[in-house]
Amino acid sequence: MSSQVQTRSEARTHDVLAAAEAWLAEYGKVAVATVVGTWGSAPVPVGGQMVVAPDGRFEGSVSGGCVEGEIISEADDLLQSGTPKTMTYGVADETAWRVGLPCGGQIKVFLERLEGPAGKDFVAKALTARSGRKGLVTRTRLSDGRREIFTREDGRADADIVRRFDSGESSLEESADGELFVHALVPPARVIIIGATHIGQILAQLVKIAGYEVIVLDPRTAFAAEARFPGIRLDTDWPQDAIPRIGLDPYTAVVALAHVAHIDDEALKLALRSNCFYVGALGSRRNHAKRTERLLAAGFTAEEIKTVHCPIGLNIGAQSPQEIAISIMAEVVLALRGPKEYRPA
Repeated sequence: MSSQVQTRSEARTHDVLAAAEAWLAEYGKVAVATVVGTWGSAPVPVGGQMVVAPDGRFEGSVSGGCVEGEIISEADDLLQSGTPKTMTYGVADETAWRVGLPCGGQIKVFLERLEGPAGKDFVAKALTARSGRKGLVTRTRLSDGRREIFTREDGRADADIVRRFDSGESSLEESADGELFVHALVPPARVIIIGATHIGQILAQLVKIAGYEVIVLDPRTAFAAEARFPGIRLDTDWPQDAIPRIGLDPYTAVVALAHVAHIDDEALKLALRSNCFYVGALGSRRNHAKRTERLLAAGFTAEEIKTVHCPIGLNIGAQSPQEIAISIMAEVVLALRGPKEYRPA
């Protein structure tokens, strides 16, 4: 097996957690299947989960539909015995087209039972961490299902666990006690767009397509109109009021597109004092030089200001608003998924 690593399990766990909470309240126990390893082309990456109720209902996926039926059957036995188990499933080439795999693949799935107060407590902690956008990391011994739960605040986490709160990386690890699965359950990435501009309209839709949360913030109500941003969350407070209310965290990017100094600057001041993973601002080098002077006068250091991506977006020769929005989205993805040493040029 190649290195079993996957980043950011957030989007795959939301419905699973909610369903687990509801079914634990209803039945007192559920089965949870987690993808802990993959070979080749697997449709659900490491960290993907599926929860099964005693009545056969399920939420989530571990294979995109290929082995879910077998998982449900195994879950029925597990709910009776309570003994966790690890299973490996191969996908034959002749089934590849049907299950969406270009050349077959294999997955390793860990199946466990959650029950009683301990099960409810774990799910509650995961839901609380998610709603507070704090993240949760678990380390589970596959041989017996023994689980350690870590939060950012508890002080027990070693360096590897701490790293995963920011990277969102989940992986299967070898230890003296056997295989351990380290699962990072982190909030969905979020992009706060400052300025309900033409580029902002396009970027907001790209962010949504990418599966991230998006908020468009602009105090100019004529700009931040629902008709211009269908299906997008809008906020018409000033940045200095809205951003503290929304909150910034390591899973948030701030993109300043208003091209109005007293709007963009206030957002950038708050973003630079935060730990968000990306800060970018629209503007020419000349405009950014003026912005730099204003930020220096506001007490920021030159090193802090250098973390602002400006000119914004990857250098792909973008000219139109559509191309600029694509370049910005690509740079946000690179900052989130790419090498952690990546910084503005």
